[in-house]
Amino acid sequence: MSVEDDVLTETPAQREARHAEVKKTLGEIDAEDPREHLNIVFIGHVDAGKSTTAGQILFLTGGVDDRTIEKYEREAKEKNRESWYMAYIMDTNEEERAKGKTVEVGRAYFETPKKRYTILDAPGHKSFVPNMIGGASQADIGVLIISARKGEFETGFERGGQTREHAQLAKTLGVTKLVVAINKMDDPSVVEAGDKWSKERYDEIEGKLTPFLRGCGYNPKKDLLFIPISGLMGANMKDKVPADKCSWYTGPALFELLDSIESQGRDAFAPFRMPIMDKYRDMGTVVMGKSEAGVVKKGDTLMVMPNKAPVKVLTVYRDEVEVNAARPGENLRLRLQGVEEEDISAGFVVSSRFNPVPAVTQFEAQVVILELLDHKPLLTGGYKAVLHIHSVVEECEVTKLVAVIDPKTKEKKKAKFAKSGAMCIARIAVEKPICVEAFDNVPQLGRFTLRDEGKTIAIGKVLRVPKRGGGAAQAE
Repeated sequence: MSVEDDVLTETPAQREARHAEVKKTLGEIDAEDPREHLNIVFIGHVDAGKSTTAGQILFLTGGVDDRTIEKYEREAKEKNRESWYMAYIMDTNEEERAKGKTVEVGRAYFETPKKRYTILDAPGHKSFVPNMIGGASQADIGVLIISARKGEFETGFERGGQTREHAQLAKTLGVTKLVVAINKMDDPSVVEAGDKWSKERYDEIEGKLTPFLRGCGYNPKKDLLFIPISGLMGANMKDKVPADKCSWYTGPALFELLDSIESQGRDAFAPFRMPIMDKYRDMGTVVMGKSEAGVVKKGDTLMVMPNKAPVKVLTVYRDEVEVNAARPGENLRLRLQGVEEEDISAGFVVSSRFNPVPAVTQFEAQVVILELLDHKPLLTGGYKAVLHIHSVVEECEVTKLVAVIDPKTKEKKKAKFAKSGAMCIARIAVEKPICVEAFDNVPQLGRFTLRDEGKTIAIGKVLRVPKRGGGAAQAE
């Protein structure tokens, strides 16, 4: 075992032994429950019906019983908000219910015979976009909820509406597949004679959204799945909508659609990586996050980066259940020994001792500029912004604009500045070390957004991290 910069490097024999161990652990996990786990984020404009749809899913899969629903229905009625009772399932704090908006990223679980899901109900109000970033950075599939009601689709979609910003953010944050659920198809403003769902309205919305989503980087044939639903009534969700209501839709219901989505494989044999979202004390230090690479099991010796604290895993919780081991892609809580809760911050990464995650104060990235602020219309060396990368939120500075990339030829040209819409290569620096990976190594730790004065101005991916400074790095 060689030690370089107090970082352990694995010998081939150790690597082989570890791979054999991981294989055995995966076999044990599969014997217990072979279903894969996916995080779903519901995104869309504030009134599109995200919480209602998520609440309905929980009701349909037995996550909430009739009694609870009745209680919520009663409470909603008392506050003259009758159609909101399904949303009450997801919106659990008082402030949210009073406003009818989801502020914190709500969480709930449901399962089908094929897969296990966690719903991250991302907030939709303009001032809540940073919460949305937290939710979406943990998501595997995005469900974009669009309201078919006359006027509501148009509001969410106009410049400054959240539908646009959320779809762009979701793409950057690694939501590679987007289910576009066109909700409120049973709304009186759009139904046809005999309460039939309107194909004309559905086609109009799909026609307007497709070119826009293509512009966000989604391939309409491979990455987008359109489906008509009614979140409030639960139509076309668990069971297919009856033909007498909607004869023109021939695809599957929502659950079947979700089950059919292939997830992008996470590498179980890679060194362990889990960005920390939150931490608390409970018979030791407990850290929460989503494992993005590698397997973790009880008894493992790991390292918390960037402070290089060696830790031992005492307990592994998957969702709320204590388990012996967990594969990548799970929402976990790990009870750790060897580190104090106050020495950990959100954005730190629990990582394997061999090839721990790089901790750096600068990196080179490919950046796509969405829309710069009117009074700061150029991105150039010295530009300051807020960097969101996995669970890290830090002030950063663009120290150098290396090149601008020609969108047609992909040719790199030297430039001093870049404008809205440009794609460029830039060097980004932060004050104290943060944990990032090159996008090609661990995509979830290598994509980011830049925000300025509360607005997302750019999205990007890490191309290279410096050689020194701990851990495996990209060749220059």
